[in-house]
Amino acid sequence: MKFKAFIKDLHNNRSSGAILLNSLLAALSLFFNGFGIYLTIQANIGAAPWDVLNLGLSKSLGILYGTASITVAYIILVIDILLKEPIGIAMFIDAFVVGKSVDFFNRFGSIPKCTSLATSIPLMILGLIVIACTQYVYMAASLGCGPRDTLLVALAKRAGKMPIGLVSILMLSMATFVGWLLGGQVGIGTLICAFCAGPIMQAIFRAVHFDATAVHHQHLADSFRTIFAKASN
Repeated sequence: MKFKAFIKDLHNNRSSGAILLNSLLAALSLFFNGFGIYLTIQANIGAAPWDVLNLGLSKSLGILYGTASITVAYIILVIDILLKEPIGIAMFIDAFVVGKSVDFFNRFGSIPKCTSLATSIPLMILGLIVIACTQYVYMAASLGCGPRDTLLVALAKRAGKMPIGLVSILMLSMATFVGWLLGGQVGIGTLICAFCAGPIMQAIFRAVHFDATAVHHQHLADSFRTIFAKASN
């Protein structure tokens, strides 16, 4: 019974211990999410839309990929807050960990950039699989979605009758265009990421019987109330 109660607390973040453990799980999964992004970049046939922007900023400003990624993520996070979207602890973890993880693997990783489609495309697909698997763990922590996903939802709410799919295409197209202007790499890999990332994620979620739409993400204020309520007792 105690184990079942612990699992229930963990699933719903009803205790400070559950929030801490889920935060650690989210951070760990996002670290390996960065490894998946690293693989897609090393495929060397064009990056995913947001990574085109991050790489473009990195190249034009002479900063690390991670620094560019963190800057973009926190700017979007501020926009999410201004748009009064729900914010969770994991959103802050996402904004920091993923970018620094890619920097880590860029420095210590031993996978060279691919030079042919025969190796580039499999590496790109592998990277997308890693990203999808880590997204499952991250989302299952129920502590908030990523800043970019939250922005997509916020824009879709304000787009009237425009389908969220079209809103997503416009947002990703803008990120890709700006990143390309700044020197980010655009290529067939960009198209692979744009059209294959969703189906791969859906296949992974289906394999583990995970329904992302059923997850109730805990708001930052509720997490703090739970943590400080336990601390004061």
